[in-house]
Order: sequence, then structure tokens, then C-alpha cells
Amino acid sequence: MSDRGIKQLSDSLLIQSYHKAIELNLSEDFILQMREELIARSINMDNLAIQVG
Repeated sequence: MSDRGIKQLSDSLLIQSYHKAIELNLSEDFILQMREELIARSINMDNLAIQVG
């Protein structure tokens, strides 16, 4: 998914996608890209229980 595609996701779908990407052990670069978008949207990362690594 391109950066532009990530920006088009709703907050809820972005959070779900972030969790699923971690669950499926997808590329750390991809997960980082989603994490950066979550931060840009001021979505509190403390509320996202799953962390990479």
C-alpha cells in the first residue's frame, strides 16, 4: 500500500490494518509507515497494545 493509500484509510481501518500487519509479521518498513500515519493523525499509540518487535 502506498503512502497515499494509507492516508485514504479511515482511522478505524488504519488501526485494524496496523494490528493485522503486526499479526502477519509483515515488513517492518510497512508497519513503520502505518505507525507514522497514526502519529500524524494524533492517534494515541499508548492505546495500541500490540507493538513491533
